[in-house]
Amino acid sequence: MRLKGLAIFAVLLALALAHSAMRAQTSTPAGENRQATPLSTTPNPSSQDASSSSTGAESEAGIHAGQTQPTPHITVANPPQAPQTWALRDKISWAAYIVLAILGYVGIMLAVSLLKKIDRQTAYAETAAEAAAASAQAALLNAQSIIRAERPWVLISVEQSGSKENSFSVMATNRGRTPARIIEIEDQVKIVVDEQHLPSVPEYKRKETSVRHAPIILLPGEATALKPFCREDARGFCDSEERFKRIETWDEKIYIYGRVVYRDLISPADDQFHETNWCCWYIHGQQSSGLIIAGPPEYNGHT
Repeated sequence: MRLKGLAIFAVLLALALAHSAMRAQTSTPAGENRQATPLSTTPNPSSQDASSSSTGAESEAGIHAGQTQPTPHITVANPPQAPQTWALRDKISWAAYIVLAILGYVGIMLAVSLLKKIDRQTAYAETAAEAAAASAQAALLNAQSIIRAERPWVLISVEQSGSKENSFSVMATNRGRTPARIIEIEDQVKIVVDEQHLPSVPEYKRKETSVRHAPIILLPGEATALKPFCREDARGFCDSEERFKRIETWDEKIYIYGRVVYRDLISPADDQFHETNWCCWYIHGQQSSGLIIAGPPEYNGHT
């Protein structure tokens, strides 16, 4: 019976401890320190009287006292948590992370600043390149204008011969400021009703002279004869007497036209040549004749 009472007491004590632990876990927050309440038990006077009466009644009174004894109240205190301390390695890692973050931020800001400077420098370079290109273009135009102003200009005029009556010469005169080298001379004679019947595109016949082999150089103000023409030449270009009669009555007209190809001496050797086109109308009269500049615009031009 005594062993049975001890076993019952152990079971009740275990249940009480389990119940107190559950209440402490649900009601007491973690890390809070509580003081343990001492286990208190109150002796039952009836059980003491029963123990003095007899030995047999002692065991029954002991069982009765064990059953009526109040449940002990046990409070378990959570041990206080020790304050967390950083190890030296953790402190060094944290400081390294902070330094790396600061360096990364500084690097990003420097990169952004450098990109902005590169962008500004690129804009400045583009502006400078555009200004240089505009300046070069202006210098080129200025040089071209100077060359045009200083270049030779070969103009055509008609002069009457002083040694022979009714004789004329088509003259090429350099009216420019620099010498002109005449490269080629071409001319043609056409007998048509009027200038409207001339070919729309001038057709030239190259003049076989020494000009092709020894170019003429005209200094500023100098002139040279391109085509002589006289009254007798008019009859020679008519293939019949009847046609010459039509020339005399102005039913048909004699047109003499040609071109002069030349270049200036101040331009590069591969520069394009200049060209002067000219056209004249021979007027045949009864006693005297004349030669004047005439013809459509395509026959009178300058390049």
